[in-house]
Order: sequence, then C-alpha cells, then structure tokens
Amino acid sequence: MTVHPFIEVEKRDGHNVKRACELLQVSRAAFFARRSGRPGPRAVRDAELTEKIAEVHENSRGTYGVPRVHAVLQRQGEDCGRRRIARLMRNAGLQGRHRRRRQLTTIPDPRAAARPDLVVRDFCSWPSRAAARTAIFDFIEGWYNLHRLHSSLGYRSPAEYETALAA
Repeated sequence: MTVHPFIEVEKRDGHNVKRACELLQVSRAAFFARRSGRPGPRAVRDAELTEKIAEVHENSRGTYGVPRVHAVLQRQGEDCGRRRIARLMRNAGLQGRHRRRRQLTTIPDPRAAARPDLVVRDFCSWPSRAAARTAIFDFIEGWYNLHRLHSSLGYRSPAEYETALAA
C-alpha cells in the first residue's frame, strides 16, 4: 500500500511534508517524484522491454514462452532477468504454446469389436491439394523450422547447433 496519498492530505492541511515522510519512512524525493506524474526509469525500461517481448512473441507466431523469449533477448544484447520477462509477459497477456500431455483415461480392449462410424467422418479429405500442402508446411514451419530455439540445444537453433558441431 502506498503512503503518498496520506502525505498529500497532510500537505494540503498545511502540515510539514518532511515530518510526514519521516514518520511514514518514505523519502521526500520519492514523494515529490511520484507527485510529478512522470514514470520512473524502471517503468520506462519495462515499457521498452514489453515492446521487444511482444515483437519476439509475434515473430515466433505466439509459440515462444518465457525461456525462449529470454534467450532471444539476451542474444540481441538486452540485459534483463527471466523473472522480469515473465512478469512483463504476464502483464501483457502473452503466453507461449506448449503441448499438453495426453491423458490416458481408459485402457482399450484389443479383442473388442470396432465401433461403426455413425457420423461418417472423412479425415483424409482436404478442400484441395494446395490446402493440404499449406497445412503441412505450416506444421513443419511451426515446430521444425531452422530458426526456432530449442532448450535441448542450449537455446540454439538447429542450424547453429549443426554449425557448431561441424566446427
């Protein structure tokens, strides 16, 4: 809870700001800086980082979470911690995608008869060959591209990893 409104009331009533700040253990500089309405250096830096985080997240098509965004920003020369990035991503409503573990609910009986498909689903048809190619390309580009950073490779891309192994 901030004590600045209490100090403001004391000031308005004609009391000594210095004494109020001493009693509430707040520096006068902090009180007057907050009163000016300008954001502090941390808030300015947070705004800059949030823009860069949003850009990295957008470039990854929303797949990168905190560890990968942190790795990309460090590669770009940004000096910031993982928890700060986590806080800023949480405040901006950004979240990386992750695969969910499949929950096994029943153990199928291998001797059971196959159930008839009453809905007549057709999983093999695409509107066109071009649509099928596009869907396959999007999947491969999203999960197996050469630019995606992999945690198992030390947050390096597969191309960088292969280059490092060859050298």
